[in-house]
Amino acid sequence: MPVSLQCWAIQEFGLNPQVLRIIGPQPDLDGAFAAMDRELVEALIVLEEPIIAALRARIAELALARRLPTIFAREQIDAGGLFCYGTSLRSATYHMALCAKKILDGKSPRDIPIQTLSQHELVVNLQTARKLGLTVPSNIVNRAVRVIE
Repeated sequence: MPVSLQCWAIQEFGLNPQVLRIIGPQPDLDGAFAAMDRELVEALIVLEEPIIAALRARIAELALARRLPTIFAREQIDAGGLFCYGTSLRSATYHMALCAKKILDGKSPRDIPIQTLSQHELVVNLQTARKLGLTVPSNIVNRAVRVIE
């Protein structure tokens, strides 16, 4: 989803999104977090980008030091954020394998319908919640496919 659409969706909840881009092989994370401090950011949504994947643990560490709740992409569960949410890589891999099998079995790729995966998974990290001094409501915990105690 493009950043502009994500910002629009966030605004629908009455929130004021601020977009910070980090670029390059060694982005200035300290500068990005200093900007968040100046803007009084209250939570952080970490988008699924290749540079983010490589820096996820450092981002989570800087956020935790500032008591900033974070949500990461589903596959970045090891980062240490409060939540992870998104499409299951397991499900996506399964669907890709099915498409590959159909092609190998002789089906033309143009005859294979494009599918949008709608299976999303939530992971809740209660260790991080405790470090942030937060209590995650039980209805959220109960929806999670995985809870990190």
